[in-house]
Amino acid sequence: MAEIAEVIVDVKARQVNRPFDYLIPPEYSDTIALGSRVIVPFGPRKVQGFVVRLKDQSEKEQTLKEILYPMDSEPSLSEELIQLGRFMADHYFAFMTQCYETMLPNALKSSYDRVFEWHNEPVKELNIHLPMTWQDAQQTNSLKTLLALKKDNKVLLTTIVKDKKTVKTETLVTRSLKRSQYKDIFESLRPNAKKQRELVMALSLQTAKTITKEALLKNYPILTQADLKSGEEKGWLTISKREVSRMKPIESDHLTRPLVLSNEQQEAYNRVLPTIEHNEHRVFLLEGVTGSGKTELYLQWIQEVLKKGKTALMLVPEIALTPQMTARFQSRFGKKVAVLHSGLSKGERFDEWRKIKRKEATVVVGARSAVFAPLDYIGIIILDEEHESSYQQSEVPHYHARDIAIRRGQYHDAPVILGSATPSLESRARAQKKVYDLLQLKHRPTKQSLPEVHLVDMRDALLDSEGHFSQPLLKAIKDRLKKEEQTVLLLNRRGFSSYVMCRSCGHVPMCPNCDISLTLHLDDHSLKCHYCGHQEPVQKVCPQCGSHDMRYVGSGTQQIERELKQLIPDIRVTRMDWDTTRKKNQHQHLLEEFADHRTDVLLGTQMIAKGLDYPNVTLVGVINADTGLYLPDFRAFEKTFQLLTQVSGRAGRGDKPGDVYIQTYDPSFYAIRLAKNQDYETFYEREMQLRYRGKYPPFYYTTLLSISAPLEQEALRVSYRLKAQIEKHISEDMILLGPSPKSIARINNRYYFQILLKYKKIDCIEGVLKKIVSDTQAKNKQDVYVKVEREPQNFM
Repeated sequence: MAEIAEVIVDVKARQVNRPFDYLIPPEYSDTIALGSRVIVPFGPRKVQGFVVRLKDQSEKEQTLKEILYPMDSEPSLSEELIQLGRFMADHYFAFMTQCYETMLPNALKSSYDRVFEWHNEPVKELNIHLPMTWQDAQQTNSLKTLLALKKDNKVLLTTIVKDKKTVKTETLVTRSLKRSQYKDIFESLRPNAKKQRELVMALSLQTAKTITKEALLKNYPILTQADLKSGEEKGWLTISKREVSRMKPIESDHLTRPLVLSNEQQEAYNRVLPTIEHNEHRVFLLEGVTGSGKTELYLQWIQEVLKKGKTALMLVPEIALTPQMTARFQSRFGKKVAVLHSGLSKGERFDEWRKIKRKEATVVVGARSAVFAPLDYIGIIILDEEHESSYQQSEVPHYHARDIAIRRGQYHDAPVILGSATPSLESRARAQKKVYDLLQLKHRPTKQSLPEVHLVDMRDALLDSEGHFSQPLLKAIKDRLKKEEQTVLLLNRRGFSSYVMCRSCGHVPMCPNCDISLTLHLDDHSLKCHYCGHQEPVQKVCPQCGSHDMRYVGSGTQQIERELKQLIPDIRVTRMDWDTTRKKNQHQHLLEEFADHRTDVLLGTQMIAKGLDYPNVTLVGVINADTGLYLPDFRAFEKTFQLLTQVSGRAGRGDKPGDVYIQTYDPSFYAIRLAKNQDYETFYEREMQLRYRGKYPPFYYTTLLSISAPLEQEALRVSYRLKAQIEKHISEDMILLGPSPKSIARINNRYYFQILLKYKKIDCIEGVLKKIVSDTQAKNKQDVYVKVEREPQNFM
């Protein structure tokens, strides 16, 4: 049995970003395992650590310290995830402890208590009084005994987060006697002992031996918690607790059946099936027009995986997509489905994580972080809308879920499916080079054709338009109202307007902390910064010149909503943007409201552009297609094409035909023109030519260095020092751009500069990047931060 554990300690410093050897105390030898979280002494402190290796002897010559105690009775990380964490730390320039923490639910990053409780009857001869916290057990030297009792199933161990309960429980009341015995007890009680008689009567009449406390007190309002406690002391009943999930129970009595596949779908299905049957890892790019039935293929592939006794992982890019996708999966697989995304509460996410860990769920549906779900025996991994930039983590470690999914697929010898109507150019190029297998769905499986797309030239329509609505779009919305059909309107900006401006002197209220104008929010009549959160009331008088002539410039979702209600007073609008979806479950509530046809129009930002499937939606309107076209990002044209194609696909998904109206000031621009016909192949060829000439992905790798400091001169000085350091290692096929200020040069009183590296061979720059990360960690203490990001998805 191993006596020594290699532990990654939770200290984020380059000097300690490696395993440390600790002795395993004999009393914990059966509890501490690979992947366990432990508390260890580290200098004068006690810190959390992850056990990443077990061994019989240490190569260190010094006397080793002992692990103080384990934090869990079972490992939190599998051997696979431990290996994955090592890869992430090396590949994404992060600390190992950061990578392991990223894999766990937030509840396991908090302060919490573990509580021991008797499973059934107390073991009286031990003279141990439960419940008892893990810490109390450790301090009273009872931990070893309780762990042994847990192993024998005599003790239960539950988890409670100190600041918020992690494990939700309900109280159970169980009869201790036979039902016939309660008659004698009832007759022996005094007539004025009303509550006791009521309790005995309730226990004798109760058909089930056990009932929840809540149900019992509801049925017999005269009774209280104190009466139940008194009944327990008299031996009439026992009170216990049972863990319950915070998630709504899944009704699985009437599961949906697989649909008949079209010829195209069947061909794609057959291409993947052998890899499932023979446990073969391959990456498939499923390119299918909107509404082509990609989700049904996902469901049927997963069904084959489950038949083999394996598990499946399904990722979606947006929280807004999760409720509808989850509903489809639950209606097919019932209680086998677990859900993981950041919209869940801390407790709900922990409940679902443990459900997966206990193997109670074999299908996981979730957003980016669900890629780390603690599944074993994975048979298939699917990324829907694989082109979405939200699959990349914006904080350290800057992992991309697609890369992690492929790595997990390799580990489990499982196929990985990347699905999209508009694949990223990088993925499509890999398919062209046969690195990925290309599957194509060029038609919808039903007779329903793609929606008819109309480009509205706003240069001509501006004189006849009503605010931000052209006459053709407005007429189409009114027509849908008459037919009792629904409309989706896209505007890729939240708030009421872009900014407020004085018409007299041109003054624009700016954020005091960032180099950006404040955005007007009409619901609370405030100006807000979307970067640092600064907020201030709207001023009716210009602080610069004293003029009362303040006007709104640009457009936002609030303004579009108000305009639409002025033009069509009886119209019912559901607005979905960051402001209306901040509260828990708001995504789901708003989408349910629209699905039930309690509203006529779904107005929102890009979160409504993909994945949503409502048969009654026959019209899609894009208020301004040019919004993101000329942003300082080499993917701007690609993102615009993807967004327009995806949102167009929301129309006409049922039996009724669909129409799309795209308002633009440049209808001849190729990204907009090709999106009109969902002509991905032509767009791909055109965009690839531009990428080749510009030496951007997929022809070159890219790495972005972001440098920030409170003083502009300091940030710039460090930027030029890093540039000089890189130039010493530069080769012929490497391009260095910068340093230059970021698009928004100051955010929250910090100045930002960036250096972009483009290179053909990843090995040529790896060493210098790791040295930069290592050297600049010491600088972080001086409030100068350097962030290194591989293949950045966002340059704003």
